[in-house]
This record gives sequence, structure tokens and C-alpha cells, in this order.
Amino acid sequence: MATTEHPPSRLRAWMLEGLSDMGKGVQQAPHAAPQPPHKGQRWWRVMCLTGVDYFSTLGYQPGIAALAAGLLSPVATLVLVLVTLVGALPVYRRVAEESPHGQGSIAMLERLLSFWQGKLFVLTLLGFAATDFLITITLSAADASTHLVENPHLTSALHSHQMLITLCLVALLGAVFLKGFLEAIGVAVALVGVYLALNVVVVIVGLWHVVTATHVVTDWSSALTAQHSSVFAMVGVALLVFPKLALGLSGFETGVAVMPHVKGDPQDTEERPTGRIRDTKKLLTTAALIMSGFLIATSFITTLLIPAPEFQPGGKANGRALAYLAHHYLGNGFGTVYDISTIAILWFAGASAMAGLLNLMPRYLPRYGMAPHWARAVRPMVIVFTLVGFLVTWIFDANVDKQGGAYATGVLVLISSAAIAVTIAAHRAGQRNWTIAFAVISTVFLYTTVVNVIERPDGVKIGACFIVGIILVSLLSRLARAFELRVTSVTMDPMAERFIRDIASRKIRFIANKPGRRDKAEYRDKIVQIRADNDIPETEDFVFVEVTVTDPSEFEAGLTVHGEVLHDRYRVLTLESSSIPNALAALLLNVREMTGCTPHIYFEWTEGNPFRNFLRFFLFGQGEVAPVTREVLREAEPDRAKRPRVHTG
Repeated sequence: MATTEHPPSRLRAWMLEGLSDMGKGVQQAPHAAPQPPHKGQRWWRVMCLTGVDYFSTLGYQPGIAALAAGLLSPVATLVLVLVTLVGALPVYRRVAEESPHGQGSIAMLERLLSFWQGKLFVLTLLGFAATDFLITITLSAADASTHLVENPHLTSALHSHQMLITLCLVALLGAVFLKGFLEAIGVAVALVGVYLALNVVVVIVGLWHVVTATHVVTDWSSALTAQHSSVFAMVGVALLVFPKLALGLSGFETGVAVMPHVKGDPQDTEERPTGRIRDTKKLLTTAALIMSGFLIATSFITTLLIPAPEFQPGGKANGRALAYLAHHYLGNGFGTVYDISTIAILWFAGASAMAGLLNLMPRYLPRYGMAPHWARAVRPMVIVFTLVGFLVTWIFDANVDKQGGAYATGVLVLISSAAIAVTIAAHRAGQRNWTIAFAVISTVFLYTTVVNVIERPDGVKIGACFIVGIILVSLLSRLARAFELRVTSVTMDPMAERFIRDIASRKIRFIANKPGRRDKAEYRDKIVQIRADNDIPETEDFVFVEVTVTDPSEFEAGLTVHGEVLHDRYRVLTLESSSIPNALAALLLNVREMTGCTPHIYFEWTEGNPFRNFLRFFLFGQGEVAPVTREVLREAEPDRAKRPRVHTG
């Protein structure tokens, strides 16, 4: 009996409403109804979404630089800015060209490897990406709650509730994304605009006090000269402490990940969105220039105007150097407004990370068969990531310092992988000068990553947990979905369609054949054997079907069927697929839809251990083909009367 399809519930329809909002890179079947064009947002609005992550580091970056470099903080920050503008920015401008649909450097590296080693490599990078993005969400929320709890007016009331406050902030962020992605961009524009404006005021006031109090610069210069004998010594020390300032590089991977939301030009195509690429480069360059200016100015004024002891743990400027200046020079009224703005942008920094996760994960895991179909929908994934954020917050006790190492590791691994990816891309394009330049940049970032890992190994440990978790869940999902009909479309060439029309007037019979020598004797003997095993009369005709396995690690793909006549009498349909059973099942169902008749397919039993044959199917797309083909058909067509027939002998 055929199953009756019930209309989806209102909750289910709402949950799956944004099924394609983030998964812009997924191909549609050739005959699928065209999706409405993606409107997108102006590049500067999307920049604000990445900016809530990138710009919010001003809340703690000057303090980190002061603790790491002391009086050399402005010099070390200049090194950071140099690496940003000469290293990270060119790398990610190239990444935007190479992966205009937001896949980032992971997609570029994926093209270099095939088979299962490629999938495991991508899953490893996704683990570090998840570390980066998820820790951004939880660390930013924890930092925002810390600022809230340490407010002099609220300390007594909220001091013991930091965990609850952090969880509420993470939940509130998830609620914004459940409401709608455009709302998140609107909030980001407002927060970034207010925060940068307040920082401009603080910087101007700070520079004014530096200029008017001339002894400040003289005292700093004298102390700096006393500590370091020469300019070369200063630069050397600044280079050594640079890895500790690496959090100031966050935001580039997210800038590329949210690329699909950049509007671009009306004439843009999915194959070559020229306007989107151009505007994304504007986004990356503008964000880098704004941040570089603020980093230089804020490191200068905080180092010169704030006493060194105040940067230490327990000091009034620890983790809030600019807020200290805002209160000290502009009064508690302005300082309170600045605190509120800082808390808001730190909390909402998780929005850019959430956007990156929602854009990145659905592009890979469902396509690998390593996540359910609903993983392409926005709202279910928001719920999943929010729950994971709760778990991370609970494990690390909403502590910012405990998560800092993992955050830096994730950022540096992604930037290093991007630098390596663009180096390889430039080499393949024959661009010798760019290859050398990107190779030097890659070396710098790899050095920074290694130093960071040695100093803070907790980051690698946390990243490894994410990697192991993603791989285990992915493999279990792939195993659970092993018998799905995972062919997205079936396209036949004219000869293949002619074969189907010719046999549609009688019983449609296919023979599944593993191609060998493909000589006349192979096909003749096969027909004789199938007739004898299944008692089929001489008057019945057959069409051979031969499947060549390409990359068995792929999960979803379209299927193209070619027809050819061999030895002037044997009709053969040839297919290429990642899985023989799935390809055969898709062909049979497509033939049924084309002709309205139930096709039959004939197999030989495969010799060998059944468990070993299943592993061969799971890993290599072949094995015991006949029973697996029937199982795929059974899941795809629950009505037995309509299901294509599978025969073995």
C-alpha cells in the first residue's frame, strides 16, 4: 500500500524555511525549478557583521599587547599591523577570488586531495574552524558577562551569576538567528557604528592628552631606550612577542565565510560573481585598514597614559584598557555608555561566528553524507550550535582565559591553511612572484602557529576534541545514511534515451555487468548465464548497465547515463558514480518515471564474507551490489508494487 504524505506541521515548516539560505554552493538538479536570486546586502553592511568579531577585539587587544610587550607595545602592534596588511589581507583577497561562494581556504585545499584522505583532511580543518567560531561565540559572551559583572554598580548583585549570564547571552544570540539573518546584520551595523564612534572619541581625547602633556612621550622614549639598546633589539623583541598578539588577526576567515551575503552586481552569475568578489575585497581591505588604524592609536595611548601596574591581573585596566581611559578622562557617564557598547559588541561578536558556521558546515557535511538533510536548513543548525555553545561554556566555566588559547589556535590554523592554499593556487597559475610572496607569508603564519601551540597547548587539545567529535559524528551519520538514494539528478544522452524507448514496449530488463575485457564473448556469456539462472526465454531482450566507481568518498552527485552499442548488437548503458548500488537504483527509478513501467535488473551473487562486502560498499562504493541495490530501492520507494524488481542468480 502506498504511503500517504501528510503536509508538514507548522513547526517543521518554520524550522526548514531557510533550507537554502546558507547553502548557496549546493547544486540543483538540471530540471529543478530555479531558485529566486539572492538579494544580498551592501558590502559595508556585511563588513559590520564581520566587524563585530574583528573590531570587538579592541576591548582587550591593547591590554594584551601591553602585558606581552610592555613599553614596546606600540612597536609590537606595528608588527601586527604589518602582518595584517602585507600578509593576511593579500591572502584573503586571493581566497575571495578562488572561492567566491564562501567556502574559504578549506574548499581550495579540498581540491588538492580526493578519496577519503581528502575528506578526513577537510574534516580536520572544519574541526579547527568549529573551534575558532564556537569559541568566538562562547568567549565573547563570557567576556561580555565579565564586563557586566565587574561593573561597580552591579558587582554585588551579579558576581555569583556569571555562568547564568553567559548562557543567557549565548541563548539570546541564537534567538536572533532564529528570528532571521537579516535582523542580525541590522543589529551588527548599529553596534559597530556606535562602538567605532565611541572609540574615535576615546582615541582623540587620548591623543590630545599625549600631545598636551609633552613629558609623557619623553618619559616613554627614555624608558624604552633604557630597556633596549638599539632599534634592532626593539624590533627583535617585538617579533618574538608577536604570536601573543595574534588574536588581533581574527575576522578574516569570517569575512570570506559570509561572502554569499554580499550583494555584488546585477549581472553576477553563480559561476563568476565578479561584483561580489570586488565588493568582498573592499570589505576585507576596509576592515583591515580601520582596525589597523585603531590598533596603532590605541596601543600608543594606552601604553603612554596608563600606569603599567594597572594592566596586571586585578588592575583597573586589565582586559579593559580603553574603558579605563574613557572613565578616567571623560567621566563615569561617558564611561558607562562606553561599557554598555563594549558589552554589546563583545556579545554580538558571536553573530559573525554563527554566520560563519551556518555558511561553512552545510557546504560540506551534508554533501559528504556526514550530516542529515536538515543540516542545510538555518534554524535547526542554529539550535545545534547554540546547544554546543552551552556545553562549551559549562565545560570552561564561562572563563575567558581558559578559552583564549583555543581561540588563538583556531584563528592561526585557518590563516595558515589559507596562506598555504593561495601559495599552491599561485604556483598552479604560473605566478612566480606571487608564489614566492605567499610562501613567505605562509612561513610567517606557520611560525606564529607553532609558537602559539608551544606556549598554549590547550588550544590544540580543545581543537582535537572538536576534530574527533566531528569525525565520529560524521562517520556515524554516513553509516546511518548508507542506503539513501543519494543521486541528486539523472541525465541521459540521446542514445541512452533511445535504448529506453525501444525496450519500453515490452518488459524492461537490465543486466548489471562489471566491465572486464568488454569483448564480444563477455556479453554473450553473460546473457546466456542470466537466461539460464532466471529461466528467461530467448525472445526477451536485455540492456547492459555498467557503473564505473569514481571517488567513493563522495556522497551526493548527479548521474549522467551514456548509451553505446558494442560489437554491433549489445546495448550498454555506462555510468560513473561514487557508489554502484545507488547509481543502479537511481537509474531504475528514473526509467520507471520515464516509461511508467516497472524495470527489472539481474545480478550475479558476489562471493565473499558479507561483512567484508559491506565495508567494501561503505568505503569503496562496491561489494555485495544486489542486496544493497534492493535496500536502496526499498528505502526510496516504500510501495512494493511500484518498486523496481531486483533478481539474483
